[in-house]
Amino acid sequence: MSISLLRAAAPVAALAVAVVLTAPAAEAAPVAAASPSASCSQSYLPLPDPACTPGVTNPDVTQSTINSTICVSGWTSTIRPPTSYTNPLKVQGIADYGYSDTSLADYEEDHFLPLELGGSPRDPKNLWPEPHSGSKNSYSKDSVENAVKKAVCAGQATLSAAQHAMLTDWTTAESVLGIG
Repeated sequence: MSISLLRAAAPVAALAVAVVLTAPAAEAAPVAAASPSASCSQSYLPLPDPACTPGVTNPDVTQSTINSTICVSGWTSTIRPPTSYTNPLKVQGIADYGYSDTSLADYEEDHFLPLELGGSPRDPKNLWPEPHSGSKNSYSKDSVENAVKKAVCAGQATLSAAQHAMLTDWTTAESVLGIG
């Protein structure tokens, strides 16, 4: 099965939940027009297209397991997939999103729902080529992920609220959770 088909073959239940959680942000604006052959839209940037990358949770991470999973220093390194798995997804994602810049170095194969917040490590519906360019980019998302994880582990936000905030619009997650 091709990677494009894998991205399109998420379980219906997970997709239904993710679509509800990933409504596009009003401020999201396109960076560039997608190529005619693109199957995913750039119009949601800095968020991914929710039809292509809705975000998927890791069933091993729940509110009751955070102290043995995401709140353990170094835990995400035990589940992070190798680049031998993510690089082919990145190549396919760059094509799927119709990015004119096809340099792998200009993107992070990002977990839309971060591993630090219970995102699925290997599900293609949780991975997308997030641009390093722009004011809201892969680098700025990383700092939001860290702040939100810190709030969850400190009991300032629940895991489900944090996941919902990140999937709805990571650029407003800190303010929505009252931590920013």
